[in-house]
Amino acid sequence: MDFQRLEKNLIDNIYEAQLKIGYEKRPVSFNYTTQSLCHLLNVNDITEEILSQFRSDKTGDISFRPIKSGWCITVSEIGADYVHENCKGGFIADLIETVRHHGKSLDDIFNIFKKYSDNVCIEQKNNEEFDYLVYFKDGIPDNYYYCITDEGLHITYHRFTKEDYEDFNF
Repeated sequence: MDFQRLEKNLIDNIYEAQLKIGYEKRPVSFNYTTQSLCHLLNVNDITEEILSQFRSDKTGDISFRPIKSGWCITVSEIGADYVHENCKGGFIADLIETVRHHGKSLDDIFNIFKKYSDNVCIEQKNNEEFDYLVYFKDGIPDNYYYCITDEGLHITYHRFTKEDYEDFNF
């Protein structure tokens, strides 16, 4: 079983959280739907037996517990510390720093993407959930899909794996 995508996703989520709310040397928990975990692990179903096989020197001990729609994954303080010590700057840091300030325009946000790649897809969407879908066509510097909303004086985003985005059928 290949757990690399799950490990990367956990590290990315910890880093995003630390950029938004700061670092604390403590365990960090995330709720994943069963379908999201299936996508990350390329399996048809998730069991405790499958999850118990996960090992990572980067994240340290991980615990799993079932929740209503999936699994709560708790990464030990070793994982939080690893991210704090090894993840610095980069695209997501610039994006969060930009959206954290009121008065930024959509062009300011799009320019962050373009700073990191010439291969950016920006699609205007006509739905009630968000205004734009933005992602890097070649997956560099990351392979997430960003749903961008202009709320007037403030821009917000939600980040999904491609598969999770497609599951939402926006």
